[in-house]
Order: sequence, then C-alpha cells, then structure tokens
Amino acid sequence: MSQAPDTEAHGEHAITRHMGDREQVEQTADRIRDELLLTLEELDRRRDRAMDMRYHVNQHRDLLVTVGAAALMVVGVGVGVAIYRSRHYDERVRRRRRKALERAWAHPERVATSVEDKPLGAELGRKLVMIFATTLATAVARNSMQTLVPSRTGPKVPENADKK
Repeated sequence: MSQAPDTEAHGEHAITRHMGDREQVEQTADRIRDELLLTLEELDRRRDRAMDMRYHVNQHRDLLVTVGAAALMVVGVGVGVAIYRSRHYDERVRRRRRKALERAWAHPERVATSVEDKPLGAELGRKLVMIFATTLATAVARNSMQTLVPSRTGPKVPENADKK
C-alpha cells in the first residue's frame, strides 16, 4: 500500500490542492473552533438578554401598562364595594331579620331554616350515590398505592421448598 503524495490526494479540490492532511485537519479544527466561539458568544448574549429586566420591560411595556391599569381598576372596585357594604350594613341586617320573622310566622315548626325538607327518596338516593362514590374512590386509591409502593415483605417462598 503506497500512499500518494499530498498533491495527488487533494488534486480535485482547488482550496486544499497545496495542503497536506495535517494542514487540512488544523484548518478544519480552527474553523470549528471559531464557529464554537461564535455560538458561545451568541448564547452568552441571549442569556444576558433573557436576564435583563429592563429589556423585557421595554419589550412588553404596553402589556404591563394594561395589566397595571386592570389591577388598579379591580382594587378600586373592591374598595368601592367594601365601602358600599359597610354603609348599607344596617339595611341588610334589617332585611334579613324581617325575612326571618316572616319565615317564623309562616312556619313556626321550622324557625331556624328556610330550606324545605327534601323527600325521603331524594335524600336516600343522594346518600347511596355518596356511599358508592366514596367506596369507588377508596378502591382506586388503594389499588394505585399498591402499584406505586412496593410491598415490604420479601418474595414468598413455598413451605416445602425448605425441606428439599
């Protein structure tokens, strides 16, 4: 196996025609190194931009102003509602007391509540559905725990295996 001279090996490429293999490898390594440095510089620039709060504030100024205005409006409405409720508290208390007296007058056997008694069938059905849902949720939770957490006991060995 004879090796051809460098000029014959690279005869078809105009750029590498007068270079040896070593020079070509060094040039390729330099090019790759330069590309890597450019990539690292770009990543560093992007990291700086991602962490730069002023840049983000300038980029999203309209959105921040809108969100700030909405927040101020919500706070203003909340304060207004609180002031209104505090000024009309006595009126609301009088209205509730009047309704309670009307309920007590209409139904003296149910003074404490205004809710009508539900039929027995509806209450029974609701309770059965709740029992079923609780049982189902418990079974699902138990099965998921058994699959997620391995058992603490070791592998079971048949009793007659020790006698052999």
